[in-house]
Amino acid sequence: MFKLLATFRVAYETRNFSRTAELLFLSQPAVSSQVKQLERDLGVTLFQRNGRKEMMPTKQADILYERTLVLLEEWDETRQQLLDEQNEEEICRIVASHTFSVYLLPKVMKYLIPKFPKVNFVIAFANSHDALNQVAKHEADFGFIEKPLETSGVQRNSLMSDELVVAGNPESDLWLVRESTSGVFHYTQRYFEEKNIHGRRMLVKSNEVIAALLKEGIGRSILSKRAVPENVPSTLLDYQRKFYLVQRTNLVSERLLDIAKAILIYNEQYENS
Repeated sequence: MFKLLATFRVAYETRNFSRTAELLFLSQPAVSSQVKQLERDLGVTLFQRNGRKEMMPTKQADILYERTLVLLEEWDETRQQLLDEQNEEEICRIVASHTFSVYLLPKVMKYLIPKFPKVNFVIAFANSHDALNQVAKHEADFGFIEKPLETSGVQRNSLMSDELVVAGNPESDLWLVRESTSGVFHYTQRYFEEKNIHGRRMLVKSNEVIAALLKEGIGRSILSKRAVPENVPSTLLDYQRKFYLVQRTNLVSERLLDIAKAILIYNEQYENS
C-alpha cells in the first residue's frame, strides 16, 4: 500500500504519468497500473484525463493527497526509529530564505545543536515561496521565510523583525532586484511606486551576489540592513518586515515538536536581548 501511495503522491504533484515514471524510474504502464490498483482498493476515481497528457485530480484525490503526506511521514518515522534504535538519532530538515539562512540561521543553530545532540540537522535554502512549498510537501520539517505566506497543512509563527535599507551607489540609475517570489520583492516594488522610479533593473537571484555587486560600486538595491557590505552607503527605510517560522500542523515526532518549541524560546530571548 505504501508503494502505491508513494506513486500516487508523485502523480498528484506532477499531474503527468510520464513525468511520474521518469521521477520514480518506472515505466509509464507501471505507474498507470499502480494508480489503477489504488483506485480499485479504495473504490474511488483519483484522476480524470484532461487532454492527451495532463491528469486532473478528483476531490477524492485532494483528500487522499493530504492524508498520504501524513501516512508516508509516519511510515518514514517508524522506519527511522527501527533503524536508529541503537543511537536514537533523528533527522531534522530545515529550509531557510536567503537572508535568514546567512545572517540569522547560524545563531539559531548555535542554540539548537547543543540542545539536540542526537539530531542530524540538514539545511537548505530557497526563496520564501519554495521554502513554504517544501514544508507543505513534507520535504522539510521547518522553514524560515520572509513573507507572511499561508497554505493548507502548515502553521506559521512570527519571529524577529528585519530592517530594510537602500544600499549602493546613490548616483546609479541601475537597480539590482530580486525575483518576484523573494521576500524583499514586495518592498522593492512599493518603494519604486512611492518614489516613481523607472530606472534600469537587473534581476539578481541571490542576496550574496547583490551584496558583492554593491561592494564593487555597481548599482543600488533594497535589502536587509544585515546584508549590506562594509563601507557601502545605505539609507534606512520605514519598512520593517517579519521573519516567520513555518512547520506542518501535524508533526508526528515528539523531538521535532521539541525543536519547534526551542526555536520559539530562542526567538523570545533574541527579541528581549
